[in-house]
Amino acid sequence: MSADVRSFFGRPIIIGGGIAGLLTALHLAPEPVLVLSRTPLGSEASSAWAQGGLAASLGVDDDPALHLADTLAAGDGLCDADIASRILHAAPNAIEALENLGVRFDRTPEGALRLGLEAAHRRRRIVHAGGDGSGQEIMRALVAAVRNAPSIVVVEGVEARRLAVEYNTVRGVWASCSMSPVFLGTGRVVLATGGIGGLFHDSTNPLGSCGQGLALAARAGAVLADLEFIQFHPTALDRPDRPMPLISEAVRGEGAAIVDETGRRFLKDLHDAELAPRDVVARAIWTHLSNGHRAFLDGRQKPGPTFARQFPTIASTCRRAGIDPERDLIPIRPAQHYHMGGIAVDREGRSSVAGLWACGEVASTGLHGANRLASNSLTEAVVCARWVAESVAGSAIGVRTRSTAREIPAPDSVSLRPLLSRTLGVKRDGEMLREAIRTLLPLARRHNAASDPAAVGLMIAVAALLRQESRGAHHRTDFPDRAATARRSRLRLDEALATADELACSSTLEEVEP
Repeated sequence: MSADVRSFFGRPIIIGGGIAGLLTALHLAPEPVLVLSRTPLGSEASSAWAQGGLAASLGVDDDPALHLADTLAAGDGLCDADIASRILHAAPNAIEALENLGVRFDRTPEGALRLGLEAAHRRRRIVHAGGDGSGQEIMRALVAAVRNAPSIVVVEGVEARRLAVEYNTVRGVWASCSMSPVFLGTGRVVLATGGIGGLFHDSTNPLGSCGQGLALAARAGAVLADLEFIQFHPTALDRPDRPMPLISEAVRGEGAAIVDETGRRFLKDLHDAELAPRDVVARAIWTHLSNGHRAFLDGRQKPGPTFARQFPTIASTCRRAGIDPERDLIPIRPAQHYHMGGIAVDREGRSSVAGLWACGEVASTGLHGANRLASNSLTEAVVCARWVAESVAGSAIGVRTRSTAREIPAPDSVSLRPLLSRTLGVKRDGEMLREAIRTLLPLARRHNAASDPAAVGLMIAVAALLRQESRGAHHRTDFPDRAATARRSRLRLDEALATADELACSSTLEEVEP
């Protein structure tokens, strides 16, 4: 690719090759669109690793109002009820749209969609594909559809490094590929880059997912929201492998229990026990581990002999680790899994920067609140991709802009993982958050591989420090109670840097006082 690709000017550019990005491209057809994917499609997208499926009110005993009530309860007072209702009412039709694109969902012998149960859902409403291979099956169908769409150009091995912005309006994308840096002029960019798992040592996400979309938006001046809310999945396979294999919540939905090394069900006194909301279960397991115990998933009785048939991916993962889930306990521990926070967007996916949209995990729509309800994430991506595409299609293409290519280092979060894992984990306190902010501040201002991950980590730490309460997935040991009033947080990078500067200044003054 040359340093100035004129032939693509005016096309919407979608950054990210997971479910959100590919569906947005397909919904934009027949308008020509350019998809930038850092890796070959499907090879390192969190979407392809999703086991649980999609939540939608399809059962005869279910409806969107019940689904909404469960979502709001899990979100712990911080969901945008109007947005959540709109998304969840659209979910059943989104399942049908995926089937029309070739996704093969699991069905009963009678031909009805097979509906699973997961934590904090009061009805069976999880649609699966291939048992626990839902993400892989959806990606298979979407990749095939994208490859066959003449309006979609996919460029693999290209990573967006910066957005060109003038007067709070997108003008293009600076990207890097194996040959040289490149500038792509456009007035319409969709960020669909996924999550932040690569910032943590224990994560179920691809290690390359280190918040690149958040960094692109933050450096462009966009408002980010609810960054402090990071979901830790309670049941990742406790082995040395990184990223950590996930043991889907659906296994507990089919009756598996959580026990310690003595065989005791130490969660049985929780409301809903193993099927309590994820933040509750993760904290309980974290506390038990911190007290010197171990934690295991016991699926020997339920699902028992049907384990491998119902959950072939998980069974295969366990066997590779020397574990027979029908006979052995499965060692587990919480691991970073999903980011409820993200780029603040409106109901059409538009950010605070003109010409910039976000879809999927990188976006903060208001659906998830302080704690995501299981299997609502893929639902959100699938539903919102259509609305984002409609908004992009109805927007101006922008003003032609030329720019020389810029050499911007590839982000690398490896050096930051120990700090972020320790300070932004399941439980936090003000002292460790201030330590993170003081350490990350100078790194975020440098021009090296750690700068963008440091900027994202800094913004998360500032948001967590400013939220002086415990709510959902954000638990402060020094502020253990929930505030009377729920409020969403909104933060720009310049505001986070200013807060960090004030903190650094006050710390310096404290050190020199007699």
